[in-house]
Amino acid sequence: MKPHIPRKRFGQNFLQDQGVIRDIISCINPQSNDAMVEIGPGLAALTQPLLDKLNTLHAVEIDRDIVANLTGRFSADKLVIHNFDALKFDFRALADQIAPSGQIRLVGNLPYNISTPLLFHLAEFASQINDCHFMLQNEVVLRMVAEPSNADYGRLSVMLQYHFHMEKLLDVPPDAFFPPPKVDSAIVRMIPRPFELQATDLAALEKLVAQAFSQRRKTLRNNLKGVVADANFEALGIDSGIRPENLPVLDYVRLTNHIQANVGI
Repeated sequence: MKPHIPRKRFGQNFLQDQGVIRDIISCINPQSNDAMVEIGPGLAALTQPLLDKLNTLHAVEIDRDIVANLTGRFSADKLVIHNFDALKFDFRALADQIAPSGQIRLVGNLPYNISTPLLFHLAEFASQINDCHFMLQNEVVLRMVAEPSNADYGRLSVMLQYHFHMEKLLDVPPDAFFPPPKVDSAIVRMIPRPFELQATDLAALEKLVAQAFSQRRKTLRNNLKGVVADANFEALGIDSGIRPENLPVLDYVRLTNHIQANVGI
């Protein structure tokens, strides 16, 4: 079988460092009966050691050449391949199909060129997810786990922290991959959790947060002009003169719920 040539359009950088692979598998701690799904299995750097522990592994892979490679290497009863774009894949339907508990475990070296939209897509299925262990660009992981008043704190931080508890686990250097990416990487663990205050309208929360961070250097009052009146800020005790990165997740939820209850967004 001829070697696979990494495809830039799919953001392919293949993990090859065995020490890093062992560390990642240790973080995941797969158990034989886990309903586990790997996103972007690539050349099976994680797939093989996962299959050494699991009865069955499901994989979502868009590249047909990689699907052919994996099909030739692993039996269909061990590795179940879904030749599909992960950005459009219905993880809820798969969870209903393969997980007695209704929840799946997700792992993967996510394509860096689509990591943000993919994370937002996966957040839609938080109630069907037990946990996630992902390799991502380190810069993205820092944004995911950033606290308010940190330069990395932004729309991604707010929306993912609403759905997940997240923890950076490992740093991974470029030379752990082929071809080496031009950025550092990291492993992040994501565990869904019920947020302390539920948004009455999730779409409204997403819209407000996106608007708030539309111009990071401006204040909340300026960015949300026409959406949130000064009286709404005052009613909740929120300083409209601060920048969006200074407002905690809870206050974004409180503000959205208040607007929804009074005037709508």
